[in-house]
Amino acid sequence: MSKLINGILAAEELVASRIATTVKTYPRHLTAAIAAMLLCAGGGAFAVASLGPDASDLPIHQVLETVAPLPVASQSEVLDALSFTLFRSEQSRSSDTAEALLKRLGVSDPAAAAFVRGNAEARAAFFNRVGRTINAEVGQDNSLRKLTARWIPDGEGGFKRFVVERLPAGFVARAEPDTLAPATRLASGIVRSSLFAATDEARIPDAVASQLADIFQGDVDFRQLRKGDRFAVVYETFEADGQTMRTGRVLSAEFENNGKTWQAMWYQEPGQKGGYYRPNGDSLRKAYLSSPVEFTRVSSGFAMRMHPILNSWRQHNGVDFAAPTGTPVRTVGDGTVDFAGQQNGYGNIVIIGHRNGQQTAYAHLSRIDVKEGQAVSQGQSIGAVGATGWATGPHLHFEFRINGEYHDPTTIAQQDGGQPISTAARPAFEKVAKATRTELAAAFSVVQASAD
Repeated sequence: MSKLINGILAAEELVASRIATTVKTYPRHLTAAIAAMLLCAGGGAFAVASLGPDASDLPIHQVLETVAPLPVASQSEVLDALSFTLFRSEQSRSSDTAEALLKRLGVSDPAAAAFVRGNAEARAAFFNRVGRTINAEVGQDNSLRKLTARWIPDGEGGFKRFVVERLPAGFVARAEPDTLAPATRLASGIVRSSLFAATDEARIPDAVASQLADIFQGDVDFRQLRKGDRFAVVYETFEADGQTMRTGRVLSAEFENNGKTWQAMWYQEPGQKGGYYRPNGDSLRKAYLSSPVEFTRVSSGFAMRMHPILNSWRQHNGVDFAAPTGTPVRTVGDGTVDFAGQQNGYGNIVIIGHRNGQQTAYAHLSRIDVKEGQAVSQGQSIGAVGATGWATGPHLHFEFRINGEYHDPTTIAQQDGGQPISTAARPAFEKVAKATRTELAAAFSVVQASAD
């Protein structure tokens, strides 16, 4: 009997040894064979399954069982053992206190409120500017773990991060300068009433909407838009930890108005000043912008009127733009500052000399930001709206002169000011134009999907 058992064991060892040798020697062949068997087996199973009874004919058995829930205490212990963080954001308000801000953020932490209230840097970071985004990291017990504010300091290119953080030893505060990260965004919208209402609906910043109006000012009358007109835009953003801090230049745009479509793209030839061009290479740059103030309305045109102070019928030699005090005023064209100071009824005024004996004047300013002899570029800020001189309220008085004679300022935006793409730059320009068309098509697909 023992010999028989020993013989069986020896045979088993021999078979196992040969199987191991085969696996090592022919691994790929063996894998293929197994795969083929599985495929065949699957096909067979499918064939047999198809011959089975219909599922609707099978008997149904209902099974009812009573399930006892876990005790509340046990569930609480499980939740207490977990550790999670909630992330919340709020905008700072003029009426904020430490307690009010933390309450809106869902924080119930007297120690955190006391620290923020008692720290001068924290108060300046969280309450010094209305509308500043505040981010909080909150524990499951509503205690504060981290409070963060980010902003761009005046006159600096980066951003500043201020953090209040809970450490084992207590709360600490720190200020961290950092670099903004450039990014690109695509957006599109449909006009239902006005351009700025449409851009607001599409969550496009006002600064981008203003650029859009400037780019197509020679093609589209934005006072006569039609319901259903649409647009797409690709623009720069600058971010801090994923939060958009400011916008930059419009890189490309498309506007469809009354069945006609216009496209524009930003391009800069090496060693040249950049500008906007049509896809065929024609320049879109005008010698002058249509308005020296963004987001405003004309309160008095270039015409005869009753002077509001002198109470006499006089020619109004400019255009008045109604705007709040402090609204930035920009030069409508490249030039040199001929005068910056006070002049009788004009109050604070800046006069800029342009080509061919042309001048523009910006009066009643509350602030002057340029000096005589300074070179300025189209769109550059030169001061702020005010009510100095003979003004009954804050507004900008804007004049356009040619060789000392007054002309209607609304006509200046009709003058061309750019050159087409050069032959040498054409190949590189065509590549950018092709990519631009793809981006704008992608942006338009978003608004089309939302409309459907």
